[in-house]
Amino acid sequence: MSPPRKPRRAAPAGASQLRIIGGLWRGRKLSFLPADGLRPTTDRVRETLFNWLAPMIHDARCLDLFSGSGALGLEALSRGATHCDFVDTNGANLRHISSHLDTLGASDRGHCHNRAATDFLAASPSRWDIVFIDPPFGRELAAPVLTQLADGHLAAQAQVYLECARQEALPTVAPGWTLHREKTAGNVRYLLYHTP
Repeated sequence: MSPPRKPRRAAPAGASQLRIIGGLWRGRKLSFLPADGLRPTTDRVRETLFNWLAPMIHDARCLDLFSGSGALGLEALSRGATHCDFVDTNGANLRHISSHLDTLGASDRGHCHNRAATDFLAASPSRWDIVFIDPPFGRELAAPVLTQLADGHLAAQAQVYLECARQEALPTVAPGWTLHREKTAGNVRYLLYHTP
């Protein structure tokens, strides 16, 4: 039985919206404020990604790095993930995600961390089953994070999702990681890796 939902809050002036597309909160619309580099994963890409992840999402511990609007982590929780850590350097983004978790009755299933992704990983002893990496494009932020994840932050047979600009060179991943799926949508290239 899901916890009672709190009343929906009015969207702030100038806010954009994202929609949860599957699971417990399917159809819920959540607001976020536009920010530099903030580019929520589109419905089309999220639908494809979570079809790929369907066999692994239930009870998974997730990490949403460069979480922005929180679209990926919130979608994961809606579809049955046990927990998600949201990591971003923008405090306003994280306040919105925290508010969404509260509104959805899921504040005990998500934690927000106002830190750079590399700093968060350096300080955290945790391991995750599914990691979402969707940094602002063109800033070469994914490579150091991928290196850190491979150094003891992944559960056995974890899944690592990477979203980048179509024309960007892909960063190197650790030995033993296999590319499970890859697609493009417009200017976006998105990939899912299986790890040992």
